[in-house]
Amino acid sequence: QVQLVESGGGLVQAGGSLRLSCVASGRTFSNYAMGWFRQAPGQERAFVAAIAGSGVSTYYADSVKGRFTISKDNAKNTVYLQMNGLKPEDTAVYYCAAKIGAGYYSPSAYRDWGQGTQVTVSS
Repeated sequence: QVQLVESGGGLVQAGGSLRLSCVASGRTFSNYAMGWFRQAPGQERAFVAAIAGSGVSTYYADSVKGRFTISKDNAKNTVYLQMNGLKPEDTAVYYCAAKIGAGYYSPSAYRDWGQGTQVTVSS
């Protein structure tokens, strides 16, 4: 099992940027593909981005493609989500997760979750 702690959320104006970080415990971080999800009030948890264990392959939701970038530093046991061009509809609690199952887009493929970090984008 992997313990995950997110940070970097906050309040930003539309068009601004934030970088989320997620630090993982454990010595086998490089074995895990990682994902970022988000959940707005009254909505289901939604896929945002994912990255393979090696960091070579990345996957994005259409709504964030070209604006968000996921990256992974295995030496620091950390996965990042760089968010540029933020929009009010990006407002949500953002969660990182460690993938264990098949696929990248469904929350059911992920076993371990962080506590989440709030991102609020004002118009």
